[in-house]
Amino acid sequence: MNKIKLIISREYLTRVKKKSFLLTTLLVPLVMVGFYAAIIAISLKGSDEKQQIAVIDESKIFDKEIHSTDKSISFLIIKNETEQSFIKKYKQQGFQALLAIAPANQSDTSSSSKIKFVLHSESSASLTTMNAIENIINNTLRTKELIANGIDPVAFDNIEKQIRLENIIDTKDGSKKSIAGISYAVSFACGILIYMMMIFYGTQVMRGVTEEKTNRIAEVVVSSVKPFQLMMGKIIGIGAVGLTQFAIWLVLLFMMQIAIPFIFPDLMQQANNAAINNQENAVMIADIMQGISSLPLTKIILSFLFYFLGGYLTYASLFAAVGSVVSEDQQEAQQLVFPILMPIILGFVIMTKAINDPNSSLAVFGSIFPLTSPIVMMGRITYDFPVWQLALSMILLVGCFLFFTWITGKIYRIGILMYGKKPSWKEMIKWAFAK
Repeated sequence: MNKIKLIISREYLTRVKKKSFLLTTLLVPLVMVGFYAAIIAISLKGSDEKQQIAVIDESKIFDKEIHSTDKSISFLIIKNETEQSFIKKYKQQGFQALLAIAPANQSDTSSSSKIKFVLHSESSASLTTMNAIENIINNTLRTKELIANGIDPVAFDNIEKQIRLENIIDTKDGSKKSIAGISYAVSFACGILIYMMMIFYGTQVMRGVTEEKTNRIAEVVVSSVKPFQLMMGKIIGIGAVGLTQFAIWLVLLFMMQIAIPFIFPDLMQQANNAAINNQENAVMIADIMQGISSLPLTKIILSFLFYFLGGYLTYASLFAAVGSVVSEDQQEAQQLVFPILMPIILGFVIMTKAINDPNSSLAVFGSIFPLTSPIVMMGRITYDFPVWQLALSMILLVGCFLFFTWITGKIYRIGILMYGKKPSWKEMIKWAFAK
């Protein structure tokens, strides 16, 4: 046991002291917070360029001034001009575009299908501009059609309004409001983190074993410790590096989240003003906070730690076995790693289905099957499902880890000292079950 502790300590300290570890650990939260601040700034800033569009309305659709909800676009109706006469003038008079509206058939202008809409500009108009103009025209035509049919547009809008369906979670401690989007986002984030970390740190284990074998360090080490002890030390040591890095990321992100109002006071003031002025934004922010508070955060955090450890230990032992049987040829490693990656990829695919339908038979199977459960179960963790499914999933994952560790340990002890020959899967299976 002391020898395993020494190997764990060596693997852990060697990687933690590397400059690449420090840079990655510090830069990832900074980049994430930077993107977060940039997105907020861009969304609040809006467009700097104000577009003024001239309108020649020969069909008399617009009776008065045109009011745009988009503050970056303004319209001005031009009188005593035609489309052809004003095409060469609009740019000189400071307009960015010319909207010409004329009846396609002079005998019938009652239907929008009989009206021709053309936007003249010196370059292609942006999608935002086109959508804004189309929305204004469609709303104006819709209002005219309602009035022509004796329908009050305001009363029609009140009838047409969409409802907001609230999801209330009833618990012993009271009722909490749930937001489906928050549950979906948290489930997907947990699943994708497990997916990425298993592949990343599992590959680290394989590369570490391959480097020691290539440099002949393993020959010296196994003279003092058993191959199984060496394998377990490397797996646990590198796994501890992953947990340390993840814990530092959480602490840094939390600290930066608190520091953002002090670092960017103007930005946060703009965000608060936008939320106050826009009732929909204020309601959305309140819903998000309520949705987060309704999540079982303790269950999510504990489950994440368990499934990260269980999934990592299970797959890291397989990656270590592959690293022990290959040498410098990376193509050999890729061929042997592909069957190991298939269950991980399958788990990610099932997780995307489980998030939308957490109680489907596929989701239940994926969350219990030990090779896919670390990813799929995190996709279901924010939803309610029977406790026995969680317990069975954990028991099977632990059993799978112990079984694969025993199997890969036998492969590792032979492969770590074999050079020059590429073993086949048949030979590796013989090593695994040989007495």
